[in-house]
Amino acid sequence: MDTGTRIEQTLEAALAAGHRQNCPPLLAQAMRHAVFPGGARIRPRLTLAVARACEDADPAMASAAAVAIEFLHCASLVHDDLPCFDDADMRRGKPSLHKAYGEPLAVLAGDALIVLAFETLAEAPARRPQSLGTVLRVVGGAVGSRGGIVAGQAWESEPAIDCALYHQAKTGALFAGATMAGAAAAGVAHQDWRGLGEKLGEAFQVADDIRDVAATPQELGKPCGQDAAHLRPNYALAHGLGPAIAHLDALVLEAIAAIPDCPGRQDLGTLIGLTAKSFLPESLQRRAA
Repeated sequence: MDTGTRIEQTLEAALAAGHRQNCPPLLAQAMRHAVFPGGARIRPRLTLAVARACEDADPAMASAAAVAIEFLHCASLVHDDLPCFDDADMRRGKPSLHKAYGEPLAVLAGDALIVLAFETLAEAPARRPQSLGTVLRVVGGAVGSRGGIVAGQAWESEPAIDCALYHQAKTGALFAGATMAGAAAAGVAHQDWRGLGEKLGEAFQVADDIRDVAATPQELGKPCGQDAAHLRPNYALAHGLGPAIAHLDALVLEAIAAIPDCPGRQDLGTLIGLTAKSFLPESLQRRAA
């Protein structure tokens, strides 16, 4: 089974399991709207790629970790689009969840996806049950108040933003969670994989800054110019588009260099290089070439 199919089937199964008993129909529909159709699924693909590079000793746990990461990512997008944050009308080329279902269901659907992420991990038929606690701690740390997504969003409410901590929490933490969860699911030392995830997260944040400045809403499936509108830090605005693209290329090389020794190190490096090209839409890829 290819990686994309593995991710989509596990997402479908986890949502179906979560909606079997007493889930209000509109809430179930809203949760599906948030998850399908997905974007590039970069984070769960990264989790599975790391697990595979480490010989994927527990595929069921790796799959559960991957979709937990994706559920948490989708939840963060739902909340990020709300009027109290970005007030975005579009996401992934369709109405954002609060536009399609209203603000109350958007809040509840985001919350439900967070809970479902951890239920999915707890119910995984793991070959190595002892790894579950480590995976739960890794994934929880990627989204919590101690340097996770919640902390990243909260920096926007501070009178002054520490840009390094802001980007590390809002973007880098879930990438680090993805790489470390893949390693933990495979039964190897997960902390060794933090550096790779953080570098990829930093690269993705720079790419996101570039997209916000130079792409079109049609390319991204969501509004552009949000950083300038909300007075948020943006690398491309601060340094220019050319230097931002050069910085992105350098970060991708640093990420590849940060891959720990493992059986699939070379293949993983190649995959990361190819994946990084998808960080920018096609028009900007040509400009970066």
